[in-house]
Amino acid sequence: MAKRKLVSVVDDDEFVREALPDLLRSFGLEAQPFSSAAEFLASESLDRTGCLVLDVTMPGMTGPELQLELATRHLDIPIVFITADSDEALGSKLLRRGAVAFLKKPFTETAMIEAVHDALASGKDVLCN
Repeated sequence: MAKRKLVSVVDDDEFVREALPDLLRSFGLEAQPFSSAAEFLASESLDRTGCLVLDVTMPGMTGPELQLELATRHLDIPIVFITADSDEALGSKLLRRGAVAFLKKPFTETAMIEAVHDALASGKDVLCN
């Protein structure tokens, strides 16, 4: 048994997709960017992901829809949601569904790193393929 340590970042915004993995790597974390939920679901990184940093609003499958899809597949990946929207009700709903954090853009580096560390700490031990 080994802890999943990869942080997968799913965001359709190219700037976020490039900058956020760089930030995570600067704190010693392994990070992989994805431009869509579909790209993440089709990747070999799915089984290695210990934390998912996930944008709420994306074309195609949204972040909340991906959260539900992961639950349907019985994949327990801790999620840190990020959003430019200020919908408090949605944030509360996503947290009730099991998300670790709901961060509004622009968030601080400290808030992101703390949320990711909390998510990684909450993850379960799994067999890594």
